[in-house]
Amino acid sequence: MTKNFIVTPENPEGVLVDKTSEEITEQENRKAEHQQLLADKANAEAEAQAKEDLKASAKAKLVAGEKLTEEEANILVGV
Repeated sequence: MTKNFIVTPENPEGVLVDKTSEEITEQENRKAEHQQLLADKANAEAEAQAKEDLKASAKAKLVAGEKLTEEEANILVGV
């Protein structure tokens, strides 16, 4: 079982006590929330990078006089 290390005036050296089921559940929930936040951040960064890559592709095609895809045109005009 998971333990908590508790230091109090009565026990200045600290004592190990078992976590309650509520504390364990709370810890697991916080860990899951943290993992979701990390995944959301990674997705947002990937989407931002994809948008920048699409802008670069559109710019290169414009400079080269090539046709743009609809997606590239939309990204340039902000649609």
